[in-house]
Amino acid sequence: MAAPGQAVGSRAQETCSLDRILEALKLLLSPGGSGSSSLQVTKHDVLLATLKSNLSALEDKFLKDPQWKNLKLLRDEIAGKAEWPQNSVDVTWIFTSQTLLLLLCLKETMLLLAANFNPGKPNPRTPEVAPVLSPDALSISQQKTVQFVLQFVVTLGICPYLMPGVGVPLRYRTEFGAVVQDVVCLDAAPDATRRLYTSCRALLNVAQHTSLGSLIFCHHFGDIAAGLCQLGFCPTKRKLLTPAEEVLTEEERTLSRGALRDMLDQVYQPLAVRELLILQGGPPQSCTDVKTQLRCRAPAWLRRLCGQLLSERLMRPNGVQAVVRGILEGAGAGAAGGSDAEAMAADWKKCDLIAKILASCPQQSLSPESYYRDICPQVLDLFHFQDKLTARQFQRVATTTFITLSRERPQLAAKYLLQPVLAPLHRCLSTAEIPESDMIPGTILVTEEELSRCIEDVFKVYVVGNEPLTVLMDSLLPVLGVLFLLYCFTKQSVSHIRSLCQEILLWILGKLERKKAIASLKGFAGLDKAVPSLHSLCQFRAATHGGIMIAIKEAISDEDEDEALYQKVSSEQGRVEHLGDLLSHCQECGLAGDFFIFCLKELTHVATEDETVLKTEPFSSKSLLELEQYQTLLVEGQEQKLLVLQLMAVLCERMSEQIFTNITQVVDFVVATMQRACASLAHQAESTVESQTLSMSMGLVAVMLGGAVQLKSSDFAVLKQLLPLLEKISNTYPDPVIQELAVDLRITISTHGAFATEAISTAAQSTLNRKDPEGKIEEQQQTSRERPTDVAHSHLEQQQSHEIAPQTGLQSNAPIIPQGVNEPSTTTSQKSGSITTEQLQEVLLSTYDPQIPTRAAALRTLSRWIEQREAKALEMQEKLLKIFLENMEHEDTFVYLSAIQGVALLSDVYPEKILPDLLAQYDSSKDKHTPETRMKVGEVLMRIVRALGWHI
Repeated sequence: MAAPGQAVGSRAQETCSLDRILEALKLLLSPGGSGSSSLQVTKHDVLLATLKSNLSALEDKFLKDPQWKNLKLLRDEIAGKAEWPQNSVDVTWIFTSQTLLLLLCLKETMLLLAANFNPGKPNPRTPEVAPVLSPDALSISQQKTVQFVLQFVVTLGICPYLMPGVGVPLRYRTEFGAVVQDVVCLDAAPDATRRLYTSCRALLNVAQHTSLGSLIFCHHFGDIAAGLCQLGFCPTKRKLLTPAEEVLTEEERTLSRGALRDMLDQVYQPLAVRELLILQGGPPQSCTDVKTQLRCRAPAWLRRLCGQLLSERLMRPNGVQAVVRGILEGAGAGAAGGSDAEAMAADWKKCDLIAKILASCPQQSLSPESYYRDICPQVLDLFHFQDKLTARQFQRVATTTFITLSRERPQLAAKYLLQPVLAPLHRCLSTAEIPESDMIPGTILVTEEELSRCIEDVFKVYVVGNEPLTVLMDSLLPVLGVLFLLYCFTKQSVSHIRSLCQEILLWILGKLERKKAIASLKGFAGLDKAVPSLHSLCQFRAATHGGIMIAIKEAISDEDEDEALYQKVSSEQGRVEHLGDLLSHCQECGLAGDFFIFCLKELTHVATEDETVLKTEPFSSKSLLELEQYQTLLVEGQEQKLLVLQLMAVLCERMSEQIFTNITQVVDFVVATMQRACASLAHQAESTVESQTLSMSMGLVAVMLGGAVQLKSSDFAVLKQLLPLLEKISNTYPDPVIQELAVDLRITISTHGAFATEAISTAAQSTLNRKDPEGKIEEQQQTSRERPTDVAHSHLEQQQSHEIAPQTGLQSNAPIIPQGVNEPSTTTSQKSGSITTEQLQEVLLSTYDPQIPTRAAALRTLSRWIEQREAKALEMQEKLLKIFLENMEHEDTFVYLSAIQGVALLSDVYPEKILPDLLAQYDSSKDKHTPETRMKVGEVLMRIVRALGWHI
């Protein structure tokens, strides 16, 4: 009997069309009843009446319409093979059963159509013609019909039979769901568990067809997974049941567990993760609706099961990405995006949650090390997504995971996260062993892509993460030398990683202990050869796509030795200058001041080195090898000294008046100058420069003790470091004035300012007059006594003018530090009221000199005279204003900026006379002058307004 049945079934499938099956499904879902009503009992009756009416209409079609005969045969064949009870007093189950049978008919028909489809070979003459569509493809309207049917099946056949806490309750979804929950008769046969099992297995059977499976899993995966979890893993009652009493056999429970795992492996993994998280649930949430009961929390067995399944998803290939996407999709990462994406961008809570999940080793893992060995490479991959919206979220997760893992498991983080990230830099360290196969000249050790990715990852982990953990700091320290040299190389041309390198260096220098930071800076400058740096065989090269790569140096021929020497010297010079640029950003944290004091102490050693060190023993007592080694040491020593001098020159040129940020640094600066003076006396090398330096440093102490800074008891504890040096100076220095001042300073410091002699006040006033002849600093002291750095820098500037200015020449900050500027000869070292008419006329003529340096220097000299209130210059205010305004139209930046400064200073003296003329010129410049000139006049007005203390 089986064979004929199969033959009939085959004939039915051959002649049954998709349209007929979809028409039957539409008939089942036809609306009916008398419309909606506000009474709940009426809604129930309408729903039941509609289901009965549609079932009856379907049966009439099968019995009376001959065109439906083949579909009836196919349905009866599938119903005969079905192993679930199809009859019941509950109308909802009868409806669900008939709908499932029609879905199985649809699946079988679509499989048969696809198997018999033979598209034939494409016509090469018409390649633009679209290929023939498979006959089992559903149209958009047909897909909507199937989705509607599936929604009914899940709502009537799965959701009502889920236990409390398993899945989202039906009554909380829609108003129709609440009606269905009350209509379903759970006491009628078959049992609720059997109904749930039947619906889940039938839907999984339908999902064997690809297109139907995508429709089922995309919209109803969570409900089917909840049903399979309940069927396969829900604990049964402990009392023994007879076979007749068992609803599900052990074999059926095993099949449910296997079906769940197969389905989880089959679907899009982020979807599986998201639905498992929903099933796992969380603490019950309150609801303001009185009619709505609180949702039950997921039972313990379901929470444990979902945790295990989530861990399995995580440990699969690309499991990290699946977990991240599953949590973040719909809130900024992936296809959902939208306004929620911006909300998620500022929400770190989910990123922290994911990081904690990734950093926690699951129980089913063999060992923590094996888990992190598999997970960490996937975490690193999160840094490298190209989509901006996705990359932003994934990078936050990766950075937070780095920090969390480094905090909780530093050793494993160093091994599996930090070492891979820093591997390209370690490969070219001076301490690294380069394989012989890679030592061929021109061999690329680190490609452009590797180096760029390395720097970007380091920036994201360290700077963006901003957690100065010990393991992070220790891992980055060995490669700082290479990072700094890379930063120097990027300064030679345009590079997208220059700012990243700078930010990384500034971050690590600011977070390191001060001693380690100074040691790193010594390595950057070349003062400490023990600090790891770039391997001697390696060099940076510009890559073809605008990046940078690291390669083995080419062999140098005899003809190229001079060029190689020039490149070496210029690179060392550039390295020192770039270090100065880097330190100019480290002034607020005090690192620049500490390093300047360190260099000043090194300069003291250079200036007062014992001459016996330079004396060599007789050649006869040394071998040639020893002589060569000794001469090498001497050369290296001389190089170190020259490097210290070069560093001091660059620092004096680049640093601003804010280099010292606290009393301690000022005292350290004074200590260094006093030690230098004492050392010079010990070596009988006392000079005018040393005497002036010592006088200025002691004057600085007198300024602080005289009231320029509001000193506290803790500040006097710092100042007591000067007592031994002051005592030594008072006993040994030949100048009696300095001796007397040293004694008075010792007394004032020891008494915490309770006693101060007239000599201290005189020294303080003399020191202030060097910086500000008109006494402006005294006026400022009346309003601010908080910061000692401006006073300290006046001494620093004067010391620079004696020691460093001959090497630096014309400085860019000449108006602020005038001691080192080369002005016209007639204005050098002029004091207030000492200029003559001839000198003034010479400078005025120089303002029209065709040589730009001469003209700019003359303009700055006039600005200085105005600032010093020189009477002869102020008498010619109208002529000076005309000169400045004319030079503002000059194309050279140095000239017109000097003119702008002059106008600003002149308006500071005569604001009521200068401002109206400027405003009138600004208004008229719109028509008479170029936009550049108008912009320059506007800049002058802005400077004047700010100088007068007005706010815009």
